Amino acid sequence: MSAVMSSAASRPPRGGFDARRFLVRYGLFFLLVALVAAFSWMRPSFASAANINDILRTASISAIMFLGLTWIIAAGEIDVSFMSVAALGTMIVAGLIQMGAGWPLASAVAVLFGLLFGCLNGLLVAVMRLPALVITIATGGLAGSIAAAIGKGTSIPFDSVGFVGIVLNANVGIVPVLAILVVALYGIALVLQDRTTFGHYIYAVEQNRNAVVEAGVPAGRLLFLLYCLSGVLSAVAGVILAADLSSGQPYIGSSYFIDGLTAVLLGGMALKMGKPNVMGTLVGVLLLASLLSGAALLGWTDSQRQIVRAALLITGVALVVWTRRKTRAHL
Repeated sequence: MSAVMSSAASRPPRGGFDARRFLVRYGLFFLLVALVAAFSWMRPSFASAANINDILRTASISAIMFLGLTWIIAAGEIDVSFMSVAALGTMIVAGLIQMGAGWPLASAVAVLFGLLFGCLNGLLVAVMRLPALVITIATGGLAGSIAAAIGKGTSIPFDSVGFVGIVLNANVGIVPVLAILVVALYGIALVLQDRTTFGHYIYAVEQNRNAVVEAGVPAGRLLFLLYCLSGVLSAVAGVILAADLSSGQPYIGSSYFIDGLTAVLLGGMALKMGKPNVMGTLVGVLLLASLLSGAALLGWTDSQRQIVRAALLITGVALVVWTRRKTRAHL
């Protein structure tokens, strides 16, 4: 009885303000604002129109690539093949453009391959119930190997960036059109996540997949769909990257691995208290893009930037695990 009373006394009063909970839910937003303010003060060029435009364009490509990953992790699984699928997308586009194909065909083929890899992951993980980490490492290796084989281990440059380049380089003021499209995409994803049974099922699967299946929810079909979505979005990001770099890059995926996990896991602390969500991922992507831009302006070495990235990833994992344990302890 005394233990129950002690537990009840330790909880914040109903209707009261819980400062710790507020800080956890919105701390990432405050960190982003503080980071932008600090870099703008130390290097005024950070706040220039050109640099802001570049940050938003870079963040937009990452945001597309990480959206599918967000929901896969929210459902309690993992996908470490996303960056290799994006790299394969750049090489397919570059190879076909070099052969004389147009951008519409090259883009469609790249996205089709992204869908195929997503379906393969979904079949092996969601349907056959094989371990997601092992499977996506293997499929990621396969995608990376195909990407390297297309260019025989080297990048493939090209001149024409097609309609993708037109969209990529278009701006409304200092804001890239691509960033506006990404905000619209994330707005739709937010509605699906928070306002539909589809989004509720994602989080339910992570909490107790067996109970969800017993309740009649097709958890396997849901996970299969999420892996397909991740493959398609990764390939779309690869198509845009190809236009941005004017080349196919077989090994570019490695630079997005830590960023993807960091954005999703660190963003999982925003709003939903330890649950990866689309708004948190978007803020996490903006934070990483701002950090890398500011670090470059300050002259940080690549190793210093990698140390900060790794520290943020460790922080994100620790906070998500801690929050989930605390949340389940009170259930």
